[in-house]
Amino acid sequence: MRKSKALAKWRMGQAVLGTTLHFHDPAVFEMASLMGFELIWIDLEHHAHSLETAGNLMRAARVGGADILARPARGEFLRAARMLEAGANGIIYPRCATAEEARELVENLKFPPAGIRGLDGAGPDRFYGMGNLNDYLEHANRETFILIQIEDPVALQNAEEIAKVDGVDMLFFGPGDYSVQAGFPGDFENPKYFDALKHVADAASKAGKWWGTPAFSNEHSKMLLDNGAKLITRSSDLTIVRTALTQLKNDGKNLGLSFNN
Repeated sequence: MRKSKALAKWRMGQAVLGTTLHFHDPAVFEMASLMGFELIWIDLEHHAHSLETAGNLMRAARVGGADILARPARGEFLRAARMLEAGANGIIYPRCATAEEARELVENLKFPPAGIRGLDGAGPDRFYGMGNLNDYLEHANRETFILIQIEDPVALQNAEEIAKVDGVDMLFFGPGDYSVQAGFPGDFENPKYFDALKHVADAASKAGKWWGTPAFSNEHSKMLLDNGAKLITRSSDLTIVRTALTQLKNDGKNLGLSFNN
């Protein structure tokens, strides 16, 4: 039963940098983990991973000890619990609208007395059935974490009540969906973006919870950290490869080469 590196840092008041990996090759997860990334986000809301594939990617990440933050789709409470059984350290739950929804998620991800999570104990989260059962139950409740995404105006209005839910560790502002729902798609210089970000940060602070959000640059990261963010996520393998390939193309164009696209 592994301890969470991210939780250890957050409990000491320190921030964590995470990144998102979409490729199905376990080597990418292994490499990022060995490089020292303490949190890798794996997305099963929008991407086509099976849970079996996700489990193998999580296994590769454990080589270097990185935490896995796994995202199910909205309403997939039991699937989220299976992600923990497959080895995820935390769940990031998308499109949450109300405190009641957050409470239902917590109930399904925590063992009694904190919740009603079903017991298996035969997966990698319990070293395949090894170890004392009572120790496992206590460890699982203590060393797994729950992030709630605030991604639309209704959720923003309910952010304070969501943050108060026992078992919710962090509010995570989702700027992409929020910008679409609030009518300024992708315009992260819009004052509405900064107002919403501040509202999420304040709601988390009032409840004694952590908050986080994606960052778009070093300067943006510094602003977020200066304002108390404890988790910032930067880029993804898809973005990094696309950016590098674009630079190669631009270098080629500067040499007079052409491309068929």
